[in-house]
Order: sequence, then structure tokens, then C-alpha cells
Amino acid sequence: MKKLIRNLTETYGPSGNEARVRQLIEEEVRPLSDQVRVDSMGNLIALKEGDGSGRKVMLAAHMDEIGVIVTHVDEKGFLRFGAVGGLRPLVLIGSRVLFANGVTGTIGVEKLDSPDKVPSLDKLYIDVGAVSKDTLSVGVGDAACFVRPFVDQGNRLTAKAFDDRIGCAILIQSLRTLADSPHDVYFVFTVQEEVGLRGARTSAYGVDPDVGIAVDVTTTGDTPEAHPMAVSLGNGPAIKVKDSGMLTHPGVKNLLIDTAERLGLPYQIEVLERGTTDGDAMQVSRAGVPTGVISIATRYVHTPSEMLDYNDVLNSVKLLEGLLSNPIELA
Repeated sequence: MKKLIRNLTETYGPSGNEARVRQLIEEEVRPLSDQVRVDSMGNLIALKEGDGSGRKVMLAAHMDEIGVIVTHVDEKGFLRFGAVGGLRPLVLIGSRVLFANGVTGTIGVEKLDSPDKVPSLDKLYIDVGAVSKDTLSVGVGDAACFVRPFVDQGNRLTAKAFDDRIGCAILIQSLRTLADSPHDVYFVFTVQEEVGLRGARTSAYGVDPDVGIAVDVTTTGDTPEAHPMAVSLGNGPAIKVKDSGMLTHPGVKNLLIDTAERLGLPYQIEVLERGTTDGDAMQVSRAGVPTGVISIATRYVHTPSEMLDYNDVLNSVKLLEGLLSNPIELA
């Protein structure tokens, strides 16, 4: 599974530019699925049919990652940029970014009037080593993502784009390991989550599931001077109760907890004060969908070097497999 995670995280795919990630995932899921299609938004939907006695279940993980988009080019070839998703200027300076055509740039910063303050995005620029505007092969409207290698340190893994390629990896591995299920399970790899949950909104409308589960990352409270939060690396999948966009369905939340306890899996309870997931859009699709979220505790979310624990990943796969192998009753 680590090879899959490496391939997913090192692939180019900022919001709106998910094609390469989608191709990689499609190659993995097509031999395992009864039906695979790409909808008009670009979501990849893989169906594994059940025995007809269960429900229609939608699992969602987003393919896109945060990035930058060029907004202006000056005469010397320096690029001004805007955000694709949530960026933190504090961690951008000195970062490398990769464009779709292979051009790599470094993010620099102007001389600041007050060096003690965090600069705003308009004080930053991308340097691709151009000698003039005329020598550039990228321009306004081109998007780039961070460049960082996947690092395997045993149980602790570091990479860019764990948000949410790790959710994609968990869905793929769950499809690999799920033998028989009473449910029709739709494994949905969504687009444009980072810019407004857009792929989840349209795909949930199209699938029209009975139950929804999003798989995504969440922040932690286990680093020095961290904001208090009852989520840590290595303590198991985090079962969401609330974030800033949704309150999870009590029946789905309890089903996830009961499944973890039945299987003897570690788990933790998540209340996220800022941020949300595809579950937010799924929950309010059509007339409403009972929706829960499995979160992977991740340090340094929305930076080029996100960190998580591999055991949390493996236990999330076991949790999904255990849930999908049995009848789903929502109290």
C-alpha cells in the first residue's frame, strides 16, 4: 500500500487539474469494479455491486490538492499568483512548485516593510529561473502544486497532498480487500474539494446514496503548543462528530464506533473547529443523506510536508471493510 500512497502523493493534481490522479486511480480500480465511469465534473465513480440485500453506500475521497495559480507575469519573468484552496503564506517562502508542463519554480518574497509580520500572498512571487517574460513556458491561468518526495519512516509517513490522497488510497485498498458485501458500494474520487466541495455535491446528487461516508484528513493536538484537540497520530481512525460545515448523522457515527469496538480497532473522536470535508456536501444532497466521516490524524495540514501514522491508515481500511461487510442499521 505504501507504493500506492507514494504514487498518489507525488502526482500533480491541484483543484481543477485532477486528470493525472484520476488516470492513476482508474488503473487501480477498474479491474476490481463492476462499473467505472467519469461524470461531467470529472469525478471518478467505481461501483462494487452487493448481493441485493443491502443499501446504496457512497464513499468519498477527493483527488485534488491545494496549489497556486498564476495571475500576472512581469517583464523579468517573475510570476504573481493566487491561491487554489487554503494556503498559509508563512510556510510558502522557499517552497518549490511544479506546473503541469514540468516547469519548477521557487516561491520568493519581496523586501518587507515589517519583517516581523507574516507577509500576505501579494508580497510573494514564483521564480522559475526565466531571464525575461518572453522565455516563459507558463503564464496566467496555469496552476502549480507543491513539490515534495514521499518519505517513509516506518509508521510515520510524510508527503505533500496527504489531503486527500491518503483518503483515495484508503478507498482503493478497501476496494481491494472487500470480498462480499450486501451493499452496492460506490467508491467516489471527487474533484475540487479544496475550492468548495464541488465534486462531492454533484456526485452525491448523481449517485443518490442511502448512506454516505467521507474519508479525509484532520488536524491534531499533539504537537508543541498546539491548539487543544483530542486527536493524535497513532491513536486510530478519528470518527467525526462535528466540524465547521456539518454535524455528522448520529446513526452513522454510532455505527462507525460500534464497528471499531466490535473489531477491536483503536479509534478517537474528532471535533474540528475549522474546516470541513466532502461529507458536508453529501449530507445535504437532494433530500439529505445520513453521512459520517472517517478522518486520518495529520500534522501540518495544508503545508508541503504533511505527516501521518501508517497504522491509522491500515486501521481505517479495516474499519471500512468491517462496516461494509455487514448490514447497516441506523438507529
